[in-house]
Amino acid sequence: MIRLEKLSKRYGSVQALAGVSLEVPAGCLYGLLGPNGAGKTTVLRILCTLLAPDQGAVTIAGINALAEPRLARQQLGYVAQEVAIDKILTGRELLELQANLYHLPRAQRQRRIAELSELLSMDAWLDRRCGTYSGGMRRRLDLASGLLHSPAVLVLDEPTVGLDIESRTALWQVLQQLRDGGTTILLSSHYLEEVDALADRLAILDGGLVIAEGSPAELKRNLGGDRVTLRVREFASPQEAEQAQRLLQGCKGVRQVVINRAQGHAINLVVDGDEVLERLRQQLSEASLPVFSLAQSRPSLDDVYLQATGRTLLDAELAAVASRDPKAEKKQAMR
Repeated sequence: MIRLEKLSKRYGSVQALAGVSLEVPAGCLYGLLGPNGAGKTTVLRILCTLLAPDQGAVTIAGINALAEPRLARQQLGYVAQEVAIDKILTGRELLELQANLYHLPRAQRQRRIAELSELLSMDAWLDRRCGTYSGGMRRRLDLASGLLHSPAVLVLDEPTVGLDIESRTALWQVLQQLRDGGTTILLSSHYLEEVDALADRLAILDGGLVIAEGSPAELKRNLGGDRVTLRVREFASPQEAEQAQRLLQGCKGVRQVVINRAQGHAINLVVDGDEVLERLRQQLSEASLPVFSLAQSRPSLDDVYLQATGRTLLDAELAAVASRDPKAEKKQAMR
């Protein structure tokens, strides 16, 4: 249903995309996972013909979206990261306005508004002014606007940012219903649990590149081994963490040894077998680095990201914030 081929995009000196290629099957809920600044929004804006790539090709349902953007838009419903709602209009008035922009006949317009109001549980408040809506209500109305013309492809950019757990769960259920009904959904997010729970397939973006692609189960299975989070002290110093990292990197059966500064200089690593853990404890003890705590679990999507980039998704988020805010960078260094 969607094919992106070698998309490149530069904003001045910043390389936002560096050759992104993706294929999304029809009827699939496909996740784009990555930290802020990874290129997710740029990919979606190019897909929705709102932004032209420097290089590459975009095909939607067999349509060359770059050559025939108006035809491609008929297949698309787009819900942007920022909710754009007129506070004076009621929800129903806003949907009627949106339906007119789509040139929907009156009978079809009224039927679709009624269907979406029921699907998204909006009946109780749809005739109130939008300025009185909560964040969850506004996001549901925004989603309804993108679904009015029954698009074959629904594109969502960080749809649950800022929502409470109840609203997020309700939105997840709606997206699963839409997918089960045959709608192809492309969802960008930096919430690991969201992509893990919803996506049939996903791509992890970092630095404008696709660094991993597949189903959540495949990516975690291919990682192999067990995830271990280890602390040599409750509050280890950077020097102690680096000493432990060097020691662990030389151990047989140990991979991807990374200092997780966001967790107080804990050590994240992947081990092949329980017998490796006892060997680790012994070697750390001999180096006067006793194990304060150790947690073992099966691989997660964060481990997939860690293996591909050498850092956790949280560390990538913190780095992105620090690059925009010098004060945040100083705080991160103090951790």
